[in-house]
Amino acid sequence: MSRWNEATQDALDRYTRDLFASEDDILDSIQFESQARGLPQIHIRPEEGHMLQFLLTAIGARRVIEIGTLAGYSSVWLVRALSPNGRLITMESDPERAQLAREFFKRVGLGGRIEVLDGPARESLRSIAPQGPFDAIFMDAPKDDYPAYLEWSIDHIRSGGLIMAHNAFWGGAVVGAVQRDERQLQSLLSFTHSVANDKRLLGTIIPVGDGIVAAIRL
Repeated sequence: MSRWNEATQDALDRYTRDLFASEDDILDSIQFESQARGLPQIHIRPEEGHMLQFLLTAIGARRVIEIGTLAGYSSVWLVRALSPNGRLITMESDPERAQLAREFFKRVGLGGRIEVLDGPARESLRSIAPQGPFDAIFMDAPKDDYPAYLEWSIDHIRSGGLIMAHNAFWGGAVVGAVQRDERQLQSLLSFTHSVANDKRLLGTIIPVGDGIVAAIRL
């Protein structure tokens, strides 16, 4: 039996999005503002955001790390999964984007629940390490450092916590369907193979959107 075509896949994505992942005014406003400011439109899709929210809710997450804030779209999905006293620490290497996200979170009443750290993520991870262990981490950033983020996560995510990463498929590059930066591609492949083979993890790829690598810390 052949798999359905691309048009059918798009229809199924819309079906899932309309049922479970409709965007509200806050999410719409992030989309609008990021476009107006000329930011790259590389944030997660609504159905991916809903899946992240679902996974964090399932483990009762309260303390979560995000690497790659951009304008804060994915941050909103993540923080909505947390309990009222939960907290998200999100990291953005670009200071201007980080400040934009801070301003937006404050404007929509999320400033007290989301801390935005700017600068290199490796440095930010070292600075917050004493606050661990954490319940989960979500990576959506350049792929070069995914392997290093994974090692940090294994050491600082609690047993039963989640390690998650966006772009598991990277638009098809992982199977050679499209060409992407070779260095980043090899880092992404190394990261995903490590998740699959590390005995400290139970991992998989959730085939929603561009794919989410997800692993439970055993």
